This record gives sequence, C-alpha cells and structure tokens, in this order.
Amino acid sequence: MLLRVEAEKREEAILSPLASLSSRTRGRQVPEEPCPIRTEYQRDRDRIIHCKAFRRLKHKTQVFIAPEGDHYRTRLTHTLEVAQISRTIARALRLNEDLAEAIALGHDLGHTPFGHSGEEALNEVVPGGFKHNLQSLRVVEVLEGGRGLNLTWEVRDGIAHHTGPVKPQTLEGQIICYADRIAYINHDIDDALRAGIITQEQLPADCLKILGLTHRQRIDTMVTDIIRYSWEQGRIAMSPAVQQATDNLREFLFKNVYIGSPAKVEEGKAKNLLKQLYFYYLEHPEALPAPVHPGDDLARRACDYIAGMTDRYAILQYTRLFVPTGFPS
Repeated sequence: MLLRVEAEKREEAILSPLASLSSRTRGRQVPEEPCPIRTEYQRDRDRIIHCKAFRRLKHKTQVFIAPEGDHYRTRLTHTLEVAQISRTIARALRLNEDLAEAIALGHDLGHTPFGHSGEEALNEVVPGGFKHNLQSLRVVEVLEGGRGLNLTWEVRDGIAHHTGPVKPQTLEGQIICYADRIAYINHDIDDALRAGIITQEQLPADCLKILGLTHRQRIDTMVTDIIRYSWEQGRIAMSPAVQQATDNLREFLFKNVYIGSPAKVEEGKAKNLLKQLYFYYLEHPEALPAPVHPGDDLARRACDYIAGMTDRYAILQYTRLFVPTGFPS
C-alpha cells in the first residue's frame, strides 16, 4: 500500500484551502522518488531530526553561556519548544503541521556557539556578514553530510525567512516567526527568574495584566490569541493588544537580560574566542576540514567550521591552540 497517498488524501480532505499540501510541494533541489510511507514534509522532518547539526544543538548556548544548572534552555530545547508551539497553532488553523514542525526543527541548525554573541562575533569579521538563518539554510542545502539534506522548497523558505524583513511564503512558515518569539520570550524570562537576574516583581505589570502572571498563562494567551485573530483576519497575526504587550515584554528582556546583565558577563570572552579562532584558521588553512564545496573561499570555510561548533568544542579548540601546556616533570 502507498500509505503516503492516503496521507496526502487526508490532507486534501481535512486541511484549510490556505494550507500547504505536501502533494503540491514545489519540490527538492534534486528530484527524488517519493517515499511510499511518508509525505514530503514528514520526510524533511525526519531528515532534520537525524542529522548531526540537529544533535549539536544540545551543546549550544541559548542565552546563558556555560550554565551550571541543569534546567537552563539550550538551543535544542528552544527548538523543541518552537516545534511544539508551531504544531499547536498549525493544527488549530487546519494548516500543515508536518511542514510547520519541519521548519521549526531546522530553523536554528546554523546557529553559532555561544548564542547571539557568537553570531555577532562572526558578523563582525566575516566578509559580507553573518546571519544564523542564512547559515541554517546553508547547512540544509550544502553542508550537512557534504551535500545537504535536499529538503523541499517550502521548508527551506521557512528556515531562511524565520527572522528578518522578508516573510516566508507559506502560512506555516509565518507561524514559525511567531512561535520562535513566543518560545524565547517566555523561556528566557523563566531562565532569568531561575538565575535571579530578574524578579517576578520587575516584570512589567501592564504586560502581565494582558498576557498572564505565569509562564504557562503567557504562552497560552499568546498562542490562543494568534489562533483566534488569524482565523478572523485570514492571515497569521496577533491582535494589536497582545502584539504590543509581547513587544513590550521583549523590550524588557533586552534592557534587563540580553544586554549588560550577569547572564552576559562572559559574552565578551566568547566573542573574542571565536574571533581568534577565525583569524587563526585564515592563517592556518591546513587546520580546517577539507572544503565541502570546491568554490568556497578560505573565509567561507573558516566561518562554516566555527558556526558548526558546539560551545565546548570551540573552547576545546581555543585551549588547544592558544593556551600553553606545562612540560611533564
């Protein structure tokens, strides 16, 4: 039996006319025979989950660099929270859950070690700059396994445009833009409270009045609002009141957590570490892995190698290259 065909028929019968049907994908960079069991977007999701770049996310910083506690978010747990939120919204709007999940799972595959401080470091030294969303696209198109994952156009579009001025062209991709922000605003508050960087009393009261006093209440409010308002408007959006409260809460995080807080005291060290690695590899190309693509220049190769590192691997490489070791007695 072609179980995939049955799944495609269910999509056509159940999903909204605005949903992205897997049977109507724009296809892959390299055409492949369809899977007899999985739809195209299910296949993409599975490829992402099984790739090495996905596994490395568990050792990459979200906000807290080298935290000692076991419960702080990593780039992997952030990704899983985005996937859960996106599936909830997609299901309620009768959009394609599998597509939304695949985009969510792949959206941060190209993120640097040490979170956004690592992204800033590479952006300051790499010719043409560095953006993690475009690096995520490069991971799935070129780098993973030396030839990329050959994902569908819709997943790649969602990954490339989950942040920035250009919207994804699918509604499922646009869901990720909101799910990403909902996830990080709420889990960064949770982590900052746990670390004692902020207190519950410091959270802006006007935002809490609209969004809720607790972590679960705020997520519920934001997700429910997107579902309700999107149904009403025929597009993916938050209501003006909830959008404003969400934006204000994000601004609070920038002022009190993301910039100048105890959570960021190691940020300068992390940026310096990555920059030194980058310039070292420019001077010692023999220390880099073999080129993935014959057209890649030295700067591109160094950038790809560093962006793919976990926090601990970057520290290990820096220690090996720059920290002197003693002679045996």
